[in-house]
Amino acid sequence: MTLNSAKYWLLKAEPDSRIVKGKEVKFSVDDFESVGTSAWEGVRNYEARNLMKEMKEGDKALFYHSNCKNPGIAAFAKVSKQAYPDYTAWDASHPYFDAKSNAEDPKWFMVDLTFVSSAKNFVPLSLLRTIAGTQLSAIPENIAYLGENGVQAIKGMDLVTRGRLSVQRVQEDAWKAIEQLAEKGGWTDADTKPKKSAKQSSTASGGDANKAMPKVSTKKRAATSSKTEKAREDTHALQANRKVDGETEPKQVKGSAKTTKRKRERDSAEETASLRRSTRTRK
Repeated sequence: MTLNSAKYWLLKAEPDSRIVKGKEVKFSVDDFESVGTSAWEGVRNYEARNLMKEMKEGDKALFYHSNCKNPGIAAFAKVSKQAYPDYTAWDASHPYFDAKSNAEDPKWFMVDLTFVSSAKNFVPLSLLRTIAGTQLSAIPENIAYLGENGVQAIKGMDLVTRGRLSVQRVQEDAWKAIEQLAEKGGWTDADTKPKKSAKQSSTASGGDANKAMPKVSTKKRAATSSKTEKAREDTHALQANRKVDGETEPKQVKGSAKTTKRKRERDSAEETASLRRSTRTRK
């Protein structure tokens, strides 16, 4: 990607009905296609806001269905207007009103996005997570067209490594991989579910977990018990000898009677002061 070429982004919207402060905040791919161009207002996260301030006209964007039963990439869009103050922040009737923002000192910004096209094949998050967890040597045949570069690019997407941020950067290789998935499809429901490792499969089918414990003869158990008991007795004897020799007793440091008296007085004063502080705290 050259220095002056477009950058790539992912922006999330909620396709299902949700009422906030008496207003509908749903914005599905059908809504987006219907209006054509929409201000991306209501973002109230500093990192997401800062990312939008980096956007330039002509940048490309993935339109993502979020906070729904089947989240995923539903369409492609482009930035048609660079960041400008989000005036809904100082509209008290707006669901995402922020009293700390105003026209003179705007705190939040938004961009305009223009609908480009719906994804021919909706790309679910579950599929992307499955791909992200796939070994490069075990790419499912029906999406082998991604190649190792495409799989590696998806593994690095913020969408699968961070997830929740509503505005995200997308690398060019990841964008191309998403374009391929949206155009070619080919996956099945099974491809959207994490694959179990051989160890997990073995455990689930009652492999190593259900193996019988090796039998130990009564004679061997008795010998082991005898050794354990003898070791315990030896330990007790050693501890007793150490006590007799004074090894476990703390070493006493003798001092003058005057020094000892000063220490007792200091300790007493500190204890009294501590009690006075506690009393004031309780009051």
